[in-house]
Amino acid sequence: MRSKYETRALVLARTHVGEANTFVTLLTPDLGLVQAQAQSLRKSGAKLAYSLTTLAESDVVLVRGKDGWRLAGAVLEENWFQKLQRPETRAAAARVSGLFLRLVAGEAQDVQLFILARAFISSLAELPADMHELAEILVVLRLLATLGLDSGDIPGDIQDFTPSVLSAVLDDRKTYIARINTGISASGL
Repeated sequence: MRSKYETRALVLARTHVGEANTFVTLLTPDLGLVQAQAQSLRKSGAKLAYSLTTLAESDVVLVRGKDGWRLAGAVLEENWFQKLQRPETRAAAARVSGLFLRLVAGEAQDVQLFILARAFISSLAELPADMHELAEILVVLRLLATLGLDSGDIPGDIQDFTPSVLSAVLDDRKTYIARINTGISASGL
């Protein structure tokens, strides 16, 4: 009998496979970055479709099979895509999601990565638009630090995207961007 894993997940990407199936890339606190197949997700009336949209935060049930992970269920908790209504806000979330996909290795339990991604996306929904770039700089720097690609000081804790922390990022913006470029170069990607 195959084991079922229940966990919270943030949908970072979807890739269509065949007529109706989809591979969904999930960032989870328990399993790390997971790519799971969702059967018939693209069919009209699919039960899981709304719970597995890009930037959805859902409670999911995953089953490990011989060919990888399969989604057995999902319940939507928060649809961040709907909350991020401005195109530039969605673009910032997409850039950071893409960086997570590039830099984070597959299945490795690291709760900090999930907390960081969720805190960033929720901050985009709450912060004024003029602070989104600073939040993006901060999340990338924290991602690199979590992955061991940056060792400098970073203001605030991993889920702190308050205006006071972001103003500290503004004060030292050029230094942080240089550290980000160094960290991404060090990753070899």
